[in-house]
Amino acid sequence: MRTKKIFTYALVALLSFALVIGCSSKTQAPAKVETIKIGGIFELTGEVAEFGKKGENGVRLAIKEANEKGGILGKQIEYISADNKSEAGESTAAATKLITQDNVIAIVGPMTTGNTLAVIPVVTENKIPLVTPTATNATITVAENGKLNEWIFRACFIDPFQGEVAANFALETLNAKTAAMVVDQKGDYAKGLAENFKKTFEAAGGKVVASEQYVAGQDKDFRAILTNIRAANPDVIFVPGYYGEAGLIVKQARELKINAAMIGGDGWGTGPMVEVAGAEAMNNTYYSDHVAADDPSLAEFAAAYKAEYNQDVDSFAVLGYDAAKILLDAIERAGSTDPEAIRKALEETKGFVGVSGEINIDPATHNPKKSATILKFVDGKKEFATRVDPK
Repeated sequence: MRTKKIFTYALVALLSFALVIGCSSKTQAPAKVETIKIGGIFELTGEVAEFGKKGENGVRLAIKEANEKGGILGKQIEYISADNKSEAGESTAAATKLITQDNVIAIVGPMTTGNTLAVIPVVTENKIPLVTPTATNATITVAENGKLNEWIFRACFIDPFQGEVAANFALETLNAKTAAMVVDQKGDYAKGLAENFKKTFEAAGGKVVASEQYVAGQDKDFRAILTNIRAANPDVIFVPGYYGEAGLIVKQARELKINAAMIGGDGWGTGPMVEVAGAEAMNNTYYSDHVAADDPSLAEFAAAYKAEYNQDVDSFAVLGYDAAKILLDAIERAGSTDPEAIRKALEETKGFVGVSGEINIDPATHNPKKSATILKFVDGKKEFATRVDPK
């Protein structure tokens, strides 16, 4: 009987000990920390990876700074990155994954027009706000039928303004009377700029005397179309493409003794443009950009960016940073992670001071009203030429 009692006491003690250990383990298990999930879709590999990498660097820096200050709404921000490989189809897939699997409440990116157009149906159907840093085509935010894409916003100016800026610079500063264009026939970005350049240039009395086309990602030899342009003898040549092809076009034009001024859009603004074309070939070339890298107002951001990535800042990093900051500001003002509340707050953005300047979102178009900068190349270095304000 005594043995039985001892066994019983031992069993009770053992069970009690197990229960205490179990409770203790359960208590000590780290609780899952709730975060605010923001997605990013960027061109991290592929044809325009230079754009995407710089843009995402800006986003990551903005989120890091916000988290170091305590996050927003009392929570840390969790950034979930997706590489669209510089392709429209991959952009659509990335948006679908971020929304349906990762449960993000908002997205920053992509950088290019074509890739951003590809994600609009996905974010619209799922009612998730998106801010693109640099997609400039007008139909990104307002469709061709005039309907507002209510879930899409941007941190950059648009192609009509950029095309007008380039045309007016050619007319008023370079005193051009005639122009030629070399345009990517499949690129929404290039076609949008070209259309608005031609419209503005000819409305002011100029004449487009030649227009040649190529296919980005395929064509590398532009001598045949440049020979046609040389025969037209234009005062200026407008090349609204991205740095890869644009650099080759400038290089081959100079090899053919075409010395006319050449003008590009913001697609010239990063990547190995000078390395491809050569510093001497880039003389007498200009392009529209969002900021001037040597602008004193960029000094603080440039120093932070350099410290974080050991790279010099450019407009794509600036706009990635500003796009993220606009979004974070909207979430904070909304006081909520509800996508609809964030969308409304984005629409009400006024007087937001970004690195690229003051940002006021037009609720009718979701476009910011911003100035453009014209930069010129001198011996391979970028220099400020002029600033153009929206009318």
